[in-house]
Amino acid sequence: MPVKAIKTLDQSIQKANASGGDDSLEVALYEVRKKIYPRAVSGVIARWRIALVALTQLVYYGVPWLTWNDRQAVMFDLAHRKFYLFGVVFWPQDFILLTALLVISALSLFLFTAVAGRLWCGFACPQTVYTEIFLWIEQWVEGDRMKRMKLDEAPMDLRKLRTKATKHGLWIALSLWTGITFVGYFTPIRELLGEIARLSLGPWETFWVLFYGFATYGNAGWMREQVCKYMCPYARFQSVMFDSDTLIVTYDYHRGEPRGPRARSADRKVLGLGDCVDCGICVQVCPTGIDIRNGLQYECIGCGACADGCNQVMAKMGYPRGLIRFSTENAIGGKYPDAEIVRHLFRPRVLIYSAILFAIVAATAATLYLRVPLKVNVIRDRATLVRETADGRLENVYRLQIFNTTERPRSYTVTASGIEGLELKGESQPIRVEGASSRMVSVRLLAERTAVRKGSNPVVFHVQAIDDERVRTGEKSSFIAR
Repeated sequence: MPVKAIKTLDQSIQKANASGGDDSLEVALYEVRKKIYPRAVSGVIARWRIALVALTQLVYYGVPWLTWNDRQAVMFDLAHRKFYLFGVVFWPQDFILLTALLVISALSLFLFTAVAGRLWCGFACPQTVYTEIFLWIEQWVEGDRMKRMKLDEAPMDLRKLRTKATKHGLWIALSLWTGITFVGYFTPIRELLGEIARLSLGPWETFWVLFYGFATYGNAGWMREQVCKYMCPYARFQSVMFDSDTLIVTYDYHRGEPRGPRARSADRKVLGLGDCVDCGICVQVCPTGIDIRNGLQYECIGCGACADGCNQVMAKMGYPRGLIRFSTENAIGGKYPDAEIVRHLFRPRVLIYSAILFAIVAATAATLYLRVPLKVNVIRDRATLVRETADGRLENVYRLQIFNTTERPRSYTVTASGIEGLELKGESQPIRVEGASSRMVSVRLLAERTAVRKGSNPVVFHVQAIDDERVRTGEKSSFIAR
């Protein structure tokens, strides 16, 4: 049970006992959420956060509008089971590459967390990014922190209704555009907007636009820090990847304590105080509402807003900056100076993560570079496994599905090997396959009865592009004899 909830429960019981109340007492075991009003802050870290918000949204909203070879540059065409990524077309057979991408993402998260804590959460996570954007809209419409608090406390009137309606209208518009952009990665976005304009949007597109838009509006506009604190599993297991040399947002308690208010001209050494003036700015700017001076907490998303806020106060007081800063537990504890933080980041855990990540990235890159833009599936005719021809030879029938993974038409020749005297018959060659498409062709293999043994005999189909000898592949199958 949270500490605050326990204190609330104890206070309620004490009040009931003191007042001689009823024998039954109804109390809440979970603290009611108190809305957080983050204060605007400026500084180096805030500028980095703004830059990353701009970058991530430029990529997210802009990429669907890029064109490549007269089509959308990035599109996941689930209906035709083709993924377009600029000049490369991926098919279901390339699922191993998706697996590699997921493994790389997971290892990167582990590596970044071991090195510098929750950088992903504080600077690039969609929940953080959209919460930040929604807060900017809220501050623009309703004003600074104090004005927002007063507005919420004020009774409903025409002005408050107009202000709230404007804010939520902008939130909803941004959320719907976010949902449209999301669906635009799966349905060409220009066609999608045309369907919306004609009110002819399909049911699945409608569902996902509304669902993704509602999720954005609810998570970034209403739930905000609750998602990070109670719904995101990363906050729960991040501590497993932390150690005393992980770079995190920390409060220098040796320098800051004992804390206390004082005049700007006062000598803190005479007063017996540390550098912390107990102004509470670090709490006011925190998007999750925690007090970093209480030590590292799982609610901390590592955004560094408290560091920027504290630096502003230190500058006004004439004290050195960095009372709250990105540092490590060992550096704050005095085990080594801040100048050696970078050296201690390269420790065995980090080196192992880096080596594994580099190996997987290198292997994936090599696979993509050496990837042959041709795939072939061989399907045996199950209706007739083997039949005897008029000239006494044995015949097997196959269907070859040829995938041209480039975006221009190509012609191919098909041959077979594995049995002496093996002959291939079927459609006239070369076989033309349009760009980014596949073609099913029927072929027959004929072999002398004396050249095969009873049962299964291995054979290989060879498919070769006419215009490029490097584009070729072989697919194994079997020839059945009786």
